Amino acid sequence: MTLISALANVHSKGQFGDHEGKKDNDLLKISEIKNLLITQIAQYKNSSVSFESIVIDGLKLKNEPLSVISNNDKRILWNGPKNWLLVSTKKDLLKDILKNFEETNFAVTDLSHSRAIIELEGKNVMEVLKKGCPFNFNELKKNNSLNSTFNGITVTIDMLNDNPNKVRIFTLRSFGESLYHSISDACLEYGYKGI
Repeated sequence: MTLISALANVHSKGQFGDHEGKKDNDLLKISEIKNLLITQIAQYKNSSVSFESIVIDGLKLKNEPLSVISNNDKRILWNGPKNWLLVSTKKDLLKDILKNFEETNFAVTDLSHSRAIIELEGKNVMEVLKKGCPFNFNELKKNNSLNSTFNGITVTIDMLNDNPNKVRIFTLRSFGESLYHSISDACLEYGYKGI
């Protein structure tokens, strides 16, 4: 069985928009991120277990809005009260997660194949995001994440770096192509490179 990426039909490599006469570093970069483990972890309301004592491959959960805990191969995004999104390049980590979180206290759901992920990098990333999302991006810092909408499409935005600005934008797989068109259209003004 061959997996087909969520953006296989729309993501193009090359330079687009107002790119002529600009250095490569001045262009925005758009890429599709594939083959990640994406797991939602939610603690039940009637659970009496303390999530602070649970460690996932060296990382502890934080119940703090906008927070992201990370190391080299995984990021844990706060997704709501007692609700987290774990994103990792280590696909075999799911077995460890299922061992750490008792099913009587936590719901663990593998969302890996239900999401489209667009990575956007460059100095004008925040300007692009401001075009379609009502969040105040002047407040967004490295290792922050938020849930919002971009041109009416529900998204989770994860700020990977702030020098240069680099974000991952998650959406439901079925909205991936529409989101890609919205993001790439917003990038045309600055020029972008599909990689």
